[in-house]
Parts: sequence; structure tokens; C-alpha cells
Amino acid sequence: MEKFVLIDGNAIVHRAYHVMPPLTRSDGTPTGAVQGFFSMILKMIVDLAPAHIAIAFDSPSPNFRKELFKDYQSQRPAMESDLSPQFGIIQGILKNAKISVYAVEGLEADDIIGTIAEKAKETGHLVYILTGDRDMLQLVNHKTKVLAPVKGISEMILYDEDKVKEKYGITPEQFVELKALMGDSSDNYPGVSGIGPKTAANLINEYGSVDNIYKNMSKIKAKNPKLAEKLEKSRDNAKLAHQLATILTDAPFDYDFSDCDMKNLDISGFKKALEAYDFKTLPKRLDGIFKKSGKIEKISKTQMKLI
Repeated sequence: MEKFVLIDGNAIVHRAYHVMPPLTRSDGTPTGAVQGFFSMILKMIVDLAPAHIAIAFDSPSPNFRKELFKDYQSQRPAMESDLSPQFGIIQGILKNAKISVYAVEGLEADDIIGTIAEKAKETGHLVYILTGDRDMLQLVNHKTKVLAPVKGISEMILYDEDKVKEKYGITPEQFVELKALMGDSSDNYPGVSGIGPKTAANLINEYGSVDNIYKNMSKIKAKNPKLAEKLEKSRDNAKLAHQLATILTDAPFDYDFSDCDMKNLDISGFKKALEAYDFKTLPKRLDGIFKKSGKIEKISKTQMKLI
């Protein structure tokens, strides 16, 4: 089964920025996040040997979630001044490497990844999503897994269906229901006030979905009047949170799997683009991975630590 690796560009760039030292090129251009990002990309290529790869970024234009809820993500601080230019550098190197990049007006990277993952699943691929965003866990199924960094840029946790159930007490498809009840402080939208993860998981396991929870309010009220009161007071919040948390898997944008084929990789262009920013180790790693044959070579017995 061919592997399709989908990378949440924004999440992984931010991850790289916060765990890497503040490196610079000789002219003072910041490059720490760039090095961390491409270290992770090369690790994915070695460890997974994908047939296809694509990277999704958030569009700078307001997305449909902002239209649903004007305060969506409004509490997020401005991007650090030395991080902002590194996004452009990273996208420039990806272009030289001929690695497909998607950024679609009105969509988040999540929706791009969700849509491509759904189509890749239909075409028989095994999909790996690299992201630090736990919202992506709703996309996990028998053909889609999520890789999330847990330590630095090398140690990952692999979420399959069993791991999601073990960690959160619910199935991946119920993850949206969990977010609907709990809200999301990082995206600045409320859920049901006073309900934590344990209560939320118990409700979801008993009733299956938020919609079904509200259809069974009489039963809940008979068992736990205070819980029923909390649910009733936040009914509108739960409905809105459900919409905001749901990742699109049928977003309308053009993409072509042939553009994402690893055979398109321009190794020479990739290496030159890395060298232009004074990187020494990354070009050597690239040479080691592909060697002269252009095929992926295992250069180390050390594999990604999946915990």
C-alpha cells in the first residue's frame, strides 16, 4: 500500500521555531525554524518512504470559521518578527525542491489536509498526517494515521484508532463531539461551560453525539439535573463549536495527486536551495538519503520513536 504523507505546514513550522535554537545565515537572516522544519521533512522521507507528499499552509485571508464566529482565534498573539520571514524561506525551498504546497483562500490547512486525505484513502493510499494540532485526530481511521511531535523535532507519537481511544476515551470520529462540548481555548471558542474531558467523554460514549445528547435531555435531567442545566445553558455554544471544530473533507479546490508524486522531487534544486541558507548538515543528509540513484536509501537504523 503506497504511503501519502500530508504535512500541516503552519503547525510544524511553529513547532520547529519553538524547539530549535535561533540560528541565522551569515547575513543575519533567521533560519532556526527552517532547519527544524526540513529536518522533520527529511526524517519523514527516510522513516516512511512515501510515494506522495504534500504540504498545506493556512491562507492569510479570513476563513469561513471567522465568518461563523468573529472571535475565532482572535486571542492569538502576533507572529514573532523573526518567524514571519522564515515561512517565505521555507516555501521558497519547497518550490525549488518541487514538493507540492497548497494554500487555499478561505480554508485552513486542516481542511486542505482533510480533503486530500479522504481522496487518498479512496485511492488506496495509507495516509500519514504530520501535525501538532490534535484537531486532526478526527481524521484518523483504518487508512489514516496522525504523527504528532511530543519531544523536540524527532520524537513522535503515532495515533491510530486504538491510540485515540486509549488517550481520549472516544473514537476518532467522535473527537468533534468532544470539542463541541469542551470548546477550544487555543482557537478561542467556548463549549459547554463547566464540562471537562471526563464528563464530555462519558456523555459521548453514552449518547454517541452532541445532537443525540440534546435529544435525550429528559433522561440526563432525571439522572443529573445540574449537568442538564449546564448543557441547556450552552446549547448554542455546543452547536457552534461543533461547526468550528469539524474539518472539511470535501473542500472545493483543485489538486492533482500526480503533482505530489515523490518522483517529481528535484534533489539538485532542493540541495542548492538549502545551501543558499548556509546549511551544512541538511544537504549532506539529502545526499545520504537519495545517493546517486535518486532512490530513498535507509541511512540509519534509528527509526522514529513511536510511543
